Amino acid sequence: MKLPNKQLFGIVLIALFLNACATHTVKSTTYTPVIQDSQNVPEELLLDVGVNIFDPGLDEILDEEEETTNGQIRVAESRYAPYLLAETLQRSANWGIVRVMPNDASPMDVLVNGTILQSNGEAMTMRVQVQDSKGREWYTREYHEVISQFSYDPQQRQQNDPFQVIYNKIANDLLAYRQSELNSREILEIRTVSEMLFAQRFAEDAFANYLTQDRDGIYQLAALPADNDPLMNRIRNIRERDFMFIDTVQDYYATYVRQMRLPYDSWREQSYVETIELRELRDSARRRFIAGTAAVIGGLAAATQGGTYGAQASGVVGVGAGAYLIKSGFDKQAEAQIHMEALEELGQSLETAVAPRVINLDDRTITLSGTVEEQYTQWREILADLYATEVGPQ
Repeated sequence: MKLPNKQLFGIVLIALFLNACATHTVKSTTYTPVIQDSQNVPEELLLDVGVNIFDPGLDEILDEEEETTNGQIRVAESRYAPYLLAETLQRSANWGIVRVMPNDASPMDVLVNGTILQSNGEAMTMRVQVQDSKGREWYTREYHEVISQFSYDPQQRQQNDPFQVIYNKIANDLLAYRQSELNSREILEIRTVSEMLFAQRFAEDAFANYLTQDRDGIYQLAALPADNDPLMNRIRNIRERDFMFIDTVQDYYATYVRQMRLPYDSWREQSYVETIELRELRDSARRRFIAGTAAVIGGLAAATQGGTYGAQASGVVGVGAGAYLIKSGFDKQAEAQIHMEALEELGQSLETAVAPRVINLDDRTITLSGTVEEQYTQWREILADLYATEVGPQ
């Protein structure tokens, strides 16, 4: 029996959709190492770097990724990623002291802010913005990496984070900017501005005239205190104590990352598989919907326009086949939902695994329970009291 042209077209279209080869993302296996400065930079020209806690990017999640993004995991990652970046920068030996900062209350020579835009175990995208203490923006860039499952091999994970290449690239870009855009005089000026900004936060009146701002809001040095200025020496002592507290906070982040690493890597590896399966399921469901719709339309056309009983009967069969394909598409979507629920369960287990810990300071015990920023605010108040006590009545 010869099939009507419209019905034949529908069958061919179905075959094309159902037998189409799935597309695969090409994953790079090139490893970018950290570049070390070839010059021996004097210690006074090494800029200190502060890496702020990242923005989890919950307000910038793409529509197609909303269902597969767990907010609690993103928040955990926003504390995990900056520590890995700080660790990478410190290991590069291109900078002075590198610290993860609870907030921007303590001025640093260079400040790095980041936003996590994508993280699903297979791909990671983050936006990084860098500026110095003078308020000059160095650059804002996005970093994206797609990895293969080989990155989750136990031997590979012992050596590096699966997305270590991103942190290496950020470190290399920071070094390249410093080398190409800053000379020794500018570096010393940045370091001095950091110190003056810190001094102004404790003695604004005493140090108000040392800095000015231009039309762009960039700080400029207007004057410098004498080398033996007693007030400046007290400020430097206070700043050293501030650095000591921030160093203690680094221990918190190190513990946080250490405890998070195993469950987080396990989640990412499972999420990698879930992400790929989910994408394949969605592609399959989409093909089935389109093919099913084409079959229904073709079948209806054959059933309503076909002149013979055989043509009408075959048209009805086409409608039934198309309806089956559409239902199959719904079934595939339901299966995808199961995978998304599995990701949610993994996220909840991770949230429990990275519970905060208690750390001991010299004269007190502080609980860092996700409110490190609040603890640091209290610490700044303590420093202000220490400064007032040392300076005495004015």
